[in-house]
Amino acid sequence: MITGDIKNKVDAVWDAFWTGGISNPLEVMEQITYLLFIRRLDDEQTLALEKANLLGTPLEGNPFPEGIDDQGLPYNDLRWSVFKDRHADEMFEIVANRVFPFIKNMRGEESTYAHFMKDARLSIPNAGMLQRVVDRLDKVPMENRDTKGDIYEYLLAKIAAAGQNGQFRTPRHIIELMVHMTAPKPGDTIVDPASGTCGFLVGASEYMRANHADAINSGKGREQYHHEMFHGFDFDNTMLRIGSMNMLLHGIEQPDIRYRDSLAEANTGDAEAYSLILANPPFAGSLDYENTAKDLQQIAKTKKTELLFLALFLRLLKPGGRAAVIVPDGVLFGSSKAHKELRRILVEDQKLDAVVKLPSGVFKPYAGVSTAILFFTKTNSGGTDNVWFYDVQADGMSLDDKRNPLLDADKLGALAELSDDEHVKNNLPDVLRRWADRDGGELERARTEQSFCVPREDIAAQGYDLSLNRYKEIVHEEVEHRAPTEILDELDRLEKDIVDGMAQLREMLAGGAA
Repeated sequence: MITGDIKNKVDAVWDAFWTGGISNPLEVMEQITYLLFIRRLDDEQTLALEKANLLGTPLEGNPFPEGIDDQGLPYNDLRWSVFKDRHADEMFEIVANRVFPFIKNMRGEESTYAHFMKDARLSIPNAGMLQRVVDRLDKVPMENRDTKGDIYEYLLAKIAAAGQNGQFRTPRHIIELMVHMTAPKPGDTIVDPASGTCGFLVGASEYMRANHADAINSGKGREQYHHEMFHGFDFDNTMLRIGSMNMLLHGIEQPDIRYRDSLAEANTGDAEAYSLILANPPFAGSLDYENTAKDLQQIAKTKKTELLFLALFLRLLKPGGRAAVIVPDGVLFGSSKAHKELRRILVEDQKLDAVVKLPSGVFKPYAGVSTAILFFTKTNSGGTDNVWFYDVQADGMSLDDKRNPLLDADKLGALAELSDDEHVKNNLPDVLRRWADRDGGELERARTEQSFCVPREDIAAQGYDLSLNRYKEIVHEEVEHRAPTEILDELDRLEKDIVDGMAQLREMLAGGAA
């Protein structure tokens, strides 16, 4: 989390766009992403030059060639550290007519970042605005990986705060919960088939750094972490650019971030390729049968994207692979044949581990739909004994459109240490703690509690309905009622008292008149 001076510097960059007339937050984010990529190239050039000078070897790994370009101008002009000090008009000429064409043609660099810059477009309209943006962005410290990641996350949060395109961003504390519950480990191959800004992949990468640093810092572990562990697909090029930069700024060298319609027939070549899925796929909309993979339709003959994505997850996971995915409540109790069959498959053919019900305000102000997180393991041979349910009633934020924090910053998220009074405002740490005990003490919890387990047989008897309210028992407080004759006697006494009172009042009024 960034605070104080750094936050003010990032806000100043954002404000430079808005005061300059670029008010679409997604366009602002895209332009900042381009400029950060350009700044990153300058850092790489500096490292390459320092290495060559130190070792006395030829220059290697340098994005900018030595010498001059086909216009007879030095490539060195394209470096951030060089053009940032030029006059505004000269800077604008260099960036618009030389730097952007250069990064668009960097297809020789085998990285997802270079690939998604191929249609980069500078939409900053004039030299004065570009100079203000470059000056302010240059003041933002980007040397430390953690700081870079936090800065980009803060910028992504500003997209949501602006009230547009929030559907691309799952709340960070929900991602944190899902990542810690699935506990990524060395050797995992992690995929988000609807990756957006790559929040889940970033969350998994940070978990790996915090819990498995030794395993990923050298040798094969490092190679697997930077080149094979993370995979993300989307069919929005803007999101792919932003997501790729998000991964880069969080220290991942070569993630597999690709353009793909995950449900399309053309993309069926990676069945059983992944060991962990973390996703919040799109809920709304229906798809034409002709545009979806036939093997998905065989699992769930439907046009509903949320069901097709569930079928996709089952196809992508290798045996033993696990998934944590957000679904709308309708998936849990829908009565269509496709709904029921998918739930039956999860319970009977695979291993359904848990259903964590989220409060309906989690995705406000963009959507008020009720959702849940499904946790399951692909076995192809069953294995569901008990399904663990948890009824999350508070996530640390207000459940209205404002989504204001209800606790101090150190009391938010899934890793906070809370008192019983604070738990009422943030259930997530309790979810994580009880999840770890789901095969122990949680099995003994009554269904009147906030979390409990339900045997597979009970779920099958309910037609594989997975809605928590189907199994949760409500404690009704016993109320003792008085006998009817006692109540009638009291009514008679009250009526007599009223009649007597009225008579006394009439006598008083009559005496006063006399």
